Amino acid sequence: MSAMKESLNVLGDALECCCRDPLTGFYRDGHCNTGPEDRGLHTVCAKMTTEFLQFSQQQGNDLMTARPEYGFVGLEDGDKWCLCLGRWIEALEAGKAPFLYLKGTHISVLEHVSLEILYQYALDEEKPVFH
Repeated sequence: MSAMKESLNVLGDALECCCRDPLTGFYRDGHCNTGPEDRGLHTVCAKMTTEFLQFSQQQGNDLMTARPEYGFVGLEDGDKWCLCLGRWIEALEAGKAPFLYLKGTHISVLEHVSLEILYQYALDEEKPVFH
């Protein structure tokens, strides 16, 4: 893995850590960072719900089952995780999108989802004010 420049979140500030336990992110550094190797765009810092995890499993991506051979412990309700943008959008369209953390969500998400929509799902204590 090469050294990466500091990334921004959807609020235009430094990208904050999403989660280190379980260790998340495409680069497994706790951040929802992305780069050319990240074809899945693991950029949305979300709080897992049972409903979303079941939805993801039904879509063919089982995030609940541990896969020790990949260093993956399996997720459960309440865990924070860097989700693939496409899966979050699918869940949004199906009415099953998990809530997220704006400060831990990569700025590139704004190329596909408006800040206003993200704001509706934000768990951050401080949220932007729209005029």
